[in-house]
Amino acid sequence: MNHDIAKGADPLSRSARARLAEAAVCAALRLPPATLRQGRRGVSPVAFGRQVAMYLTHVGFGLNLSQVGLAFGRDRTTVRHACALVEDRRSEPGFELALAALEAALTLRLRAFAPEAGR
Repeated sequence: MNHDIAKGADPLSRSARARLAEAAVCAALRLPPATLRQGRRGVSPVAFGRQVAMYLTHVGFGLNLSQVGLAFGRDRTTVRHACALVEDRRSEPGFELALAALEAALTLRLRAFAPEAGR
């Protein structure tokens, strides 16, 4: 899914991509919108959802760790840790299937709004 579209993208565009990943994860995990951007860690499902959203924003949309951290109110090292945790879980078949479905949905949505970015 990596579209490498964040290079040269304005901050509003980068933030919009983070919000798109956040909305997809909140819908998939049935979490209230914007809970992933809370200042505190939150309960386990919220922290896990945030980790997945940060992973999708970094890997799927090509934002660097600092940009993802800024979008989620976290440090780049926190984003790196989240991405490592998600990568480790990709070996679980059920998790891999769910993550692949989220990636595909985000790709389709991105193509609908920015056809040049979905190539």
